[in-house]
Amino acid sequence: MREALFVKQNSEKWKRYQQMRTENSDELAERFIDITNDLAYANTFYPKSKTTAYLNGLAAVLHQSIYKNKKEDRNRFITFWKTELPVLFYTYRKQLLYSLLFFLLSASIGALSAKYDDSFVRLILGDGYVNMTNENIAKGDPFGVYKRQGEMEMFLMIAANNTYVSLLMFVSGIFLSIGPVFFMLRNGVMIGAFEYYFFSKGLGLESVLTIWIHGTLEISGIIIAGAAGLVLGHGLLFPKTYTRFQAFKNSAKDGTKIALGLIPIILVAAFFEGFITRHTEMPLFLSISILAVSLLFIIWYVILYPSKLHKHHQTIENA
Repeated sequence: MREALFVKQNSEKWKRYQQMRTENSDELAERFIDITNDLAYANTFYPKSKTTAYLNGLAAVLHQSIYKNKKEDRNRFITFWKTELPVLFYTYRKQLLYSLLFFLLSASIGALSAKYDDSFVRLILGDGYVNMTNENIAKGDPFGVYKRQGEMEMFLMIAANNTYVSLLMFVSGIFLSIGPVFFMLRNGVMIGAFEYYFFSKGLGLESVLTIWIHGTLEISGIIIAGAAGLVLGHGLLFPKTYTRFQAFKNSAKDGTKIALGLIPIILVAAFFEGFITRHTEMPLFLSISILAVSLLFIIWYVILYPSKLHKHHQTIENA
């Protein structure tokens, strides 16, 4: 093949590789292999030409990019929490909103059902729990259930249970996103009935100031897990220009990252439930402070910070 024809066939690809930056290690590797193949061909047939020199320089740049990317992988842990996970929250903000709405709707159903059906709370929470709580209320310690186990034992049990529930909600997204909706409805109805029970006993405010010390992060984790399940099913339902299998692979990868990103939230919530919630005598300002900090963190990290990152990236791209 003449050199002019070789250049004509490949020049657009070379320019694209040179101008379109990427941080994806797989993409960088594919580009490097492609360019080195072209370089090997050029070295064989046009060893002293400008084309060969150009390809040699482009291959060197790609090699440096790969090396730089590998060095950055050492800081992947920090990058994941600082950038990657928040970007996913922004990308799938609709799924997060849908999950929140499903939860609020089901919680409302649970509260209204408990209000108009005296047996509903027992049906959802169980006779054992209701009887025990009634006894604790009579003793003047309505939230004594959080003091029945040792701190570490309770922390480990709650962490394991909530991790299992969250992963189950995520994996159930494979059933065309029906699974997460079902689990959101079930959990929402339970929370709604649970809260109405305490409000009906005149303990509404006290329940919020006590139970939601851990509940703020715990329920936020459930909502995010539901969103991760919706993300998993999204690829199957809406493949767009991808094949359905490729779209599912992409959504599974993103959903898994979101689900894994829940682990610290689950652990902190379990720590609060095991070690903090039991101290029902704590000062009011301390309870409110824990609630406020937890809620503000979720709002900032899941909504505000991802939006700020997106605007920053848009500014850089348009510069």
